Amino acid sequence: GLRIHEYLYFQVLSPGDIRYIFTATPAKDFGGVFNTRYEQIHLVPADPPEACGELNNGVFIQDQIALVERGGCSFLSKTRVIQEHGGRAVIIADNAYDNDSFYIEMIQDSSRRTADIPALFLLGRDGYMIRRSLEQHGLPWAVISIPVNVTSIPTYEMQQPPWTFW
Repeated sequence: GLRIHEYLYFQVLSPGDIRYIFTATPAKDFGGVFNTRYEQIHLVPADPPEACGELNNGVFIQDQIALVERGGCSFLSKTRVIQEHGGRAVIIADNAYDNDSFYIEMIQDSSRRTADIPALFLLGRDGYMIRRSLEQHGLPWAVISIPVNVTSIPTYEMQQPPWTFW
């Protein structure tokens, strides 16, 4: 498993215009870890995006990974909503769409609840660009590979988002 402040990487395989490797950070003190590598799994934007209650597209999140937007409720509440809909993990993107460098530390709320699925934080610019691409292509989800071991990829082959500084 990953430790606090370590990065986890995932690659968007489709749509092709955002076929990049993205960096995320795991929640600090709640959620599970990735014990399985998913070669091709759907990244489904939650509807509504903040995922603070019942989802309109919960059936599509079953056995997939949800893309959720920060705001409206705690990180743990969002993670529990996705878990209750059968999601394998949740990626929570910052709601500051211009955030391309500052990672938020996701911590437990004061409710003493727990969550078992992995919860990751994604930069706002990255989340925005993924959602925008899906909207432009009229797609209900992206196909991703997660986690990706970037140490096995030669530097010249690393396809990072052009808007992000590494």
